[in-house]
Amino acid sequence: MARTILITGCSSGIGYDAAHGLRARGWRVFASCRAHSDCDRLRSEGFDAPRIDYNDTASIQSGLAEVLEATGGTLDALFNNGAHSLNAAIEDLPTDGLRAIFEANFFGWHDLTRQVIPVMRTQGHGRIVQCSSALGFTYMTWRGAYSATKHALEGYTDVLRLEMRGTGIHVSLIEPGPITTAFRRNGIAPFERWIDWQNSPRRAGYESQIIPRMYQSDAPDRFELPPSAVTAKLVHALEAARPRPRYLVTVPTYVSALLGRLLPTRLQDYLISRI
Repeated sequence: MARTILITGCSSGIGYDAAHGLRARGWRVFASCRAHSDCDRLRSEGFDAPRIDYNDTASIQSGLAEVLEATGGTLDALFNNGAHSLNAAIEDLPTDGLRAIFEANFFGWHDLTRQVIPVMRTQGHGRIVQCSSALGFTYMTWRGAYSATKHALEGYTDVLRLEMRGTGIHVSLIEPGPITTAFRRNGIAPFERWIDWQNSPRRAGYESQIIPRMYQSDAPDRFELPPSAVTAKLVHALEAARPRPRYLVTVPTYVSALLGRLLPTRLQDYLISRI
């Protein structure tokens, strides 16, 4: 029987590439999306596509139930992937906005992961792979909300990895840097909902940095890689006999990890503030 994997956030970018890449390797892929229209599109491409929205607990339960019904109650792997940004100065972040991004980027992941673990415990094996970010272990101005969710995910996943030892369930993190996706565009809606940047004391910074980057620039970041770079690391995390705890993707991620080990915090602050 084909190995089975549930991937979230498959409408585009990393999730979409992973779905196609793993299907080509013989996996049965359940490519979930938040929007019904994206699920329909993926079904037209031949995927099982349950609807899972991390902000909707009922969809997490029903989507996983759909997967388990199709597999006879088993699941070999879970790739938690869907997330979005909320670019703003921390002083401009309303608490409800911060709660909302944690729901999408962290609490929903926990909900789905917690429901998958008993399935994998029963069958005696499984892989749980979390798509984190370089901002899960480093930091940048304007990225406080997103970085907070990814730092939380990193600590959560490290503990989960320890707690799953001896169960047959392997847990890994993938930590990408800049990847070619719709990530900037997908951050516009939460930004417009939550951030009153026009009345911020940092308005000039929004006008010179955040607004042009989100609304006007499609230019790739320096060292940006295609989503297939993430898929390549995901394949190793899923198929290697001894998957790594962490998989770094892109040059900036490797550099950030190295500098974080070598440099004092004040020097890191100085360098990061100049990016």
